[in-house]
Amino acid sequence: MNLKTVVIMMSILAVAGCGRFGGFTGGAPGSARDVTEQREIERYGQRQTTIWEALRNQRDEGDRVAVNRYLWNASLEVLDFLPVQSVDPFSGVIVTGYGTPPGGGRAYRATIYIKDPALDARSLNVALATRGGPVAAGTQRAVEDAILTRARQLRTADRNF
Repeated sequence: MNLKTVVIMMSILAVAGCGRFGGFTGGAPGSARDVTEQREIERYGQRQTTIWEALRNQRDEGDRVAVNRYLWNASLEVLDFLPVQSVDPFSGVIVTGYGTPPGGGRAYRATIYIKDPALDARSLNVALATRGGPVAAGTQRAVEDAILTRARQLRTADRNF
């Protein structure tokens, strides 16, 4: 073994051993770290989370919104002429910029909110707008119907495999 390997091994053992004596895991009862944690609990109602605890813990199911994948994909396909500005698959929101549909002369933008895992009309909320303001309710309903129809087609295609 050369000197470099021995130094690396000793460093690894030293860092791994730090947790045994309270270096990274919280310290002894009554220590400064224990007092600080108790103050955080009194002030904020809970102990502040370290990055390691946050990575170890799974996301709370109460904060999670399940998004129907067929509605998600159908929304992106039907409104593919609109440039996507932001997407958040965890909350079910798609925000687009202004774009002109093929064969059309008016620019539209959309915000799509998929709020339920069911493939149902109540799960989908589409807000369309032009540069002059919101579009007519019939136009918005037609886009929602097109998305729902495409989502059902995608689900049927999945079942055929």
